[in-house]
Amino acid sequence: MGGGHAHKLYQRAHSPVHALPAQCKLAAVFCFVLVVVATPREAVWAFGAYGVLLAAVAAASRVRARHLLTRMVIEVPFVAFAVLLPFVAEGERITVLGVPLSEPGLWGAWNVLAKGTLGVAASVLLASTTRLDQLLLGLARLRLPPLLCQIATFMVRYADVISDEMRRMRTARLSRGFEARGPRHWGVLAKSAGSLFIRSYERGERVHLAMLSRGYTGTMPSALGAGAAAPPEWARAALLPLTALAICLLGWTL
Repeated sequence: MGGGHAHKLYQRAHSPVHALPAQCKLAAVFCFVLVVVATPREAVWAFGAYGVLLAAVAAASRVRARHLLTRMVIEVPFVAFAVLLPFVAEGERITVLGVPLSEPGLWGAWNVLAKGTLGVAASVLLASTTRLDQLLLGLARLRLPPLLCQIATFMVRYADVISDEMRRMRTARLSRGFEARGPRHWGVLAKSAGSLFIRSYERGERVHLAMLSRGYTGTMPSALGAGAAAPPEWARAALLPLTALAICLLGWTL
């Protein structure tokens, strides 16, 4: 996968965060999310402090606030689930604006919203400052099983190929005057989905045969030698999770 395969989340910029190796950022975000999840939900101030930390990282990486907020729309299903919790959860009831709500449900909704939002924001920041090919290489350097790395690599590479195939099939349907308007057209869409599956399967077989003819034996050429992270880079990446850990400890003790 070449560097040209950039995803829509990635925002090109020259910043200290962009310059960090992908494996350092992956480890930092993973540890940060673990610390956030381990924070007691009653320590409301701690989650505000985590938000300030992520805002500082966003400022250092020159990621625009609008870019970050619009990419966090993926959290909407979790927000909908959290909104329902105070109404359906059991336990002691309190009245808010004349509406009886479950107190444990309110705490549960806050727990889901706070921790989920911080986790999504950290993930978006990671994706906004790291190219996909670098993320995959970073996972390999963190010793993720090679087979999983290969599957992820092919998935990313051929997702665009399948999307292009779907667009061509849609254009072909429109050129023949077809437009899905209701359940009576679901049969045509089902046949299109089946055709797409068969084409994708056949393409996968051709790609596999082409790889075998070029000497593929089940492992991809290693690219782990270059780009190894230096200790100062690991130290800079560790600032986020270590600061968050200090906040978490204060949240448990105060």
